Amino acid sequence: MHIWVDADACPRVVKDILFRAAERLSVALTLVANQPMSLPPSRHIRAIQVSAGFDVADNEIVKRLEPGDLVITADIPLAAEVIAKEGHALNPRGEIYTKENIRERLNMRDFMETLRASGVQTGGPPALSAGDRQAFGNALDAFLAKHLKR
Repeated sequence: MHIWVDADACPRVVKDILFRAAERLSVALTLVANQPMSLPPSRHIRAIQVSAGFDVADNEIVKRLEPGDLVITADIPLAAEVIAKEGHALNPRGEIYTKENIRERLNMRDFMETLRASGVQTGGPPALSAGDRQAFGNALDAFLAKHLKR
């Protein structure tokens, strides 16, 4: 199993959690972004810098993804592509996207995008809270405990 990170918008605290997990469990972790990233020295952690552009990092992740891999992303369309390729997707707030919930998330995303396009101010997501960080860490630990035993 490999962990892929849609790293351009991933909060630093989430990356730090991932760095510790990759080291602790000897799991391959790759961050994909269109800007340079600083990484801790590790044989398990690497970065891929892609060119700037709409969905370039997402497309690179989907291209390299193998069934069973985990992708860390808040991008719902990317999560849907990951699930379609039999991968797993976890957002930085600790929610696992599944075949059962991804369509609902896509519909809500499209609805909110329509509202914004019509001029309605919807605001963005709230800042990542301590509870969100803990939920992410717990979800990641549970996922890895379940999937690394296989």
